[in-house]
Amino acid sequence: MIYTKEDLLKLDRAAMEQSGSLFDQPVYAKDFTNRWAHRAVGAVLAGGQATRMGGLDKPFINISGKSLLDRCVDRLSIQADSVIVSANGDLNRFDTDLPVVADTFADFAGPLAGILSAMRWTQANAPHAFWVASVAVDTPFFPEDLVCRFVMAMGGPAPSVVLAQSGENIHPTFGLWPVALADDLEDFLKSGERKIRVWAEKHNCCHAVFGGIAIDDLDIDPFFNVNNREDIPVAEAIADSLAELTA
Repeated sequence: MIYTKEDLLKLDRAAMEQSGSLFDQPVYAKDFTNRWAHRAVGAVLAGGQATRMGGLDKPFINISGKSLLDRCVDRLSIQADSVIVSANGDLNRFDTDLPVVADTFADFAGPLAGILSAMRWTQANAPHAFWVASVAVDTPFFPEDLVCRFVMAMGGPAPSVVLAQSGENIHPTFGLWPVALADDLEDFLKSGERKIRVWAEKHNCCHAVFGGIAIDDLDIDPFFNVNNREDIPVAEAIADSLAELTA
C-alpha cells in the first residue's frame, strides 16, 4: 500500500492512542490487534530443508484442506501491511501472487538469511515499514495478535529485537526485526555466524510471552510446529477444533 507522510503520522498517532487505552481494558481488545500493521512487513520463512519430512515440501503440506503456507499467510496478512515469502530452491514452485524472495546468502545459511532478505526487500519496496515480522511456515496456529504484542513488548526507543515465548520456550523464528539493523545483520552473517539468538541478544532483545490455545480443556502451544510426518494428524486435529470454535 502507498501511504503519504500525513497518512503515516495519523496511523502512528492512532496506534499510540490505542496502545495507551489498552491499560484500561480488562481483556485484550481485538479491535487493537492490527494497529501497527502499517509499519510491519510480514515474512513467512519457508526456506528450511525439511530433512525430517522425508522429501515433503513443507509449505505445501495439506492440513485439513489448506496448505501450511496458506494458513500462515492468512494469519499474517491481517497483521502486516505486506506479506512476503522467504524461500530457497526453485521459487517458481510457489503458486502465489505474493513476492517470493530468495536468500542473499547461498548454502542454506539459516533463518537469519531469510530475515535479512526480507529486510532488504522492505527497504526497497516498503520504506515506510519499521519492522519485519517473521513466522515459520511449519507453525500455522501462531497468535492473531502476534505483531501487536511484539510491538507492545519492545523495551525502549532503541531498535529492539522481540522474540516470541510460550511457557519456558523461546521461538526465535518468530520475531520482530527492525529494518534499521539490516547492515548489522549482514555483517554478522558475513562473519560466518548463523544463530538467531546470538545476533538478537547483541541488541535490545526482549520477549513477548503468549499463552496457549484452549481446546476442549487442553492447552495447546500456539507455536506447535509440524516438524515430521507424525505431526500432520495432530495439526489437522487442532485445525478442525479451531474451525469448530469459530464456526
